[in-house]
Amino acid sequence: MCTLRYVMILAVSFVGTSFACEYPPLVAVPSGEDATMEELLAAQAQIREYMTAMEGYLVCVNEETKATGDNAPEEYGQIMAGRHNSAVIEMEAVAEIFNEQVQAFREANPETGGMGMGMGMGTRN
Repeated sequence: MCTLRYVMILAVSFVGTSFACEYPPLVAVPSGEDATMEELLAAQAQIREYMTAMEGYLVCVNEETKATGDNAPEEYGQIMAGRHNSAVIEMEAVAEIFNEQVQAFREANPETGGMGMGMGMGTRN
């Protein structure tokens, strides 16, 4: 129970910091087997916007973590690192799902070839 109080105090003391970063909503990825080229291209544009917003979220989390400095409890740093890592994992998953659906579209529509579609994801720290 004492640990729970400590975590609650920790959360309250850093609430201004932890809620300053707005987490972008997920985007819908259409099924490649059923989608039209236009739907996949629209999804690609939405995913690019999402990725840009997520990059901003990651910058914000890193800045908030740095802003607290060495005075922040270790748990706070762990929470913020977890938020950062979860966001990166989610971004990679969205890109992978989209790429899988592009491949499914190409297989279902070999005549179109899915020109230039796909989301490349580099390695992140």
